[in-house]
Amino acid sequence: MSADTLLIRQLGQRDWQPVSDAMHQFTDRRHSDSRDEVWLVEHHAVFTQGQAGKAEHLLMPGDIPVVQSDRGGQVTYHGPGQQVMYVLIDVKRRKIGVRQLVTALEETVIATLAHFGVEARARPDAPGVYVGEEKICSLGLRIRKGCSFHGLALNVAMDLTPFLRINPCGYAGMRMTQLSAFQPGVSLADVQPLLVAAFARLLGFAEVEWLAAENAPLP
Repeated sequence: MSADTLLIRQLGQRDWQPVSDAMHQFTDRRHSDSRDEVWLVEHHAVFTQGQAGKAEHLLMPGDIPVVQSDRGGQVTYHGPGQQVMYVLIDVKRRKIGVRQLVTALEETVIATLAHFGVEARARPDAPGVYVGEEKICSLGLRIRKGCSFHGLALNVAMDLTPFLRINPCGYAGMRMTQLSAFQPGVSLADVQPLLVAAFARLLGFAEVEWLAAENAPLP
């Protein structure tokens, strides 16, 4: 299998910490011939604090756990009905910078939402993807040894009320939205192939290989 094939792991619903640990281990073990991968996962309810995270943006976490992450950015929420897409890419090998990768992730989400007739945009002042003034997707990356990990979190069909317990991504009063507000009945399964196809196209991968869900354990 060539380095120009993007491998997709469908991980289902998982706790955040074991997936985070696996991302770090995967990145630490990588070598020049390692395959690039995308991990699709849905997390149990959790608030994650990014490297720039400030305690004052955690308003009322309550019974939802708060964990520290080494991704960029501030606090965000992950929970059922949100599509998380982790991108484990050798950016040095693909000759792209972190800004190019962020732009590719934003454009991936914008193209996916356009498929459902939703017009979205990126904002230069606040990373992520927005529909009008409401945020629908959060981004956060880390680069180590020339390789990326972490990625994006797209609100698809979820309970948005936990976002009221924080200042999402450090912005007080930031309003959140989700795809199901515009496309009732949409599921993560509807969104996954669109995200993967757009991302692979934008990064110039020749092929995509999906691991069957039952054969997609954490590496």
